[in-house]
Amino acid sequence: MKIETIHCLSDNYSYLIFDEKANTVSIIDPSEFSSCDRIISKYKKLDYILNTHHHSDHVDGNLKLKEKYKAKIFGFKNDKNRIPGIDFLLKDGEVSKIGNLKFKVIHVPGHTSGHIAFYFEDEKVVFTGDTLFSLGCGRVFEGTNKEMYQSLIKLKNLPINTKVFCGHEYTKKNLDFCLKYDNSNSQLVEKAKFINSKLNNSLPTIPTTIEEELKTNIFLRCDNHELKKGLGYNQASDQEIFNKLRGLKDAF
Repeated sequence: MKIETIHCLSDNYSYLIFDEKANTVSIIDPSEFSSCDRIISKYKKLDYILNTHHHSDHVDGNLKLKEKYKAKIFGFKNDKNRIPGIDFLLKDGEVSKIGNLKFKVIHVPGHTSGHIAFYFEDEKVVFTGDTLFSLGCGRVFEGTNKEMYQSLIKLKNLPINTKVFCGHEYTKKNLDFCLKYDNSNSQLVEKAKFINSKLNNSLPTIPTTIEEELKTNIFLRCDNHELKKGLGYNQASDQEIFNKLRGLKDAF
C-alpha cells in the first residue's frame, strides 16, 4: 500500500491509495476535484472512492472524479441519499476489498450519524475522517457525546502500531488545547516539539499512531486520574470527563 497525502481546501486531507500488485488506485474523501485530480493523473486511473461521511468538504470531488474515471464509490448504507454517486452500501463490521487490499468498516457515529472509518488491518492503517484527529476529535453534530465517546473507544482499542490518517490538519490548535488542560503530560510536551518542527517546514503532522494518541490525545485520556484531578472532577465518570472536554473545546 502506497499512500499519498493530498492537501485540499484550507486544511483538508484527502488520501490516494495505490495497490501496486493489483494496480488499483483509490482515494479517501476527495474534498475537491482539482487538487485530487492533479495527483490521480500521475496514475492515469481511479478505481474507487471511499467516503468516511457525507459532509461536502469530504465528498465534493465525488461526481466529477466518477465521471472522468468511471470510479465506484463506497459509503455507509445509511448515507445512501447523502453521499453523491454512491455505488456500494457498506455495513458496520463488513470487510471489503479495493484490489488486493482488505478493509474493515467501523461505524463511528457522533460527528455525523453515518460516519465510518476504514481499517486496513494487514497494513496497520486506519482512515478516521472527522472522528479521531491528531490530539483531538470531531465536533458532535448529528450524534450525541455518548456516541462520539463510544466511537473513540472503538478506535482507541485498535492495535497501538496502527497509523492514523485523519481528515484535517487541526493538530496545532488541538495541541494548544491539550497543553492547556493536560500540561503535566511530559509526553505531550515532547510531541509539541515534533509538531512545531513539521509545521515550520510546511509538512503534514499526519499520520499519527494509536500509541501516540493514547499518550497525548486528551480525548483518549478521559480515564486518566491526573487529568480528572487537574480538571477538578476527581469522582467523575470517563463519559462525564469527555462531555466536559468536548464543551471546553467547542468554546476554545
